[in-house]
Amino acid sequence: MSESKNEGTFKVVDRRLFTEDGELRKEVAEQQDREREIAPRPSVPTTADADAKPGILTPESAPNAPTNGTQPAKETAKRSPAFENLIRSLGQNAAMLLGGYADPRSGQPMLDLEGAREMIDMLDALREKTIGNLAPEEDTLVIDILGNLKLAYMEMTQAAAAAVQTKAKTRP
Repeated sequence: MSESKNEGTFKVVDRRLFTEDGELRKEVAEQQDREREIAPRPSVPTTADADAKPGILTPESAPNAPTNGTQPAKETAKRSPAFENLIRSLGQNAAMLLGGYADPRSGQPMLDLEGAREMIDMLDALREKTIGNLAPEEDTLVIDILGNLKLAYMEMTQAAAAAVQTKAKTRP
């Protein structure tokens, strides 16, 4: 009977650095002391080392914190093939609406400036909502596709406006 109870139990380990009162936990302080003893000390003290009080963890002296006073760096995001495929798919649809691809049925380029603008706006919204949460490669992909699409959209709107003006001049 007691064997079945032990199989379903689990252990909860509190890994927080601070107590409810905001004090550094005893285990964390001991671990930091052990790490300081093991790790070689730099010969030139940094500003974070000079300003830090021994045994007190501050945002500037936290592990992995930058010493130049900027915000702590977030974990590097992992690349997501699904996200990259989504961005490429939206980009290809927008390019198709800008005449970049031929219509499979007619073989003629399709031009839908309003539809292309909506697709570009969707990509722009995705970029704004994902700032800081993308892997560098994903961020570069979004920026490149958006830049190319915006440039193509501008060129196509200018060409369409010029065609309308030329057509208006030739009418009697």
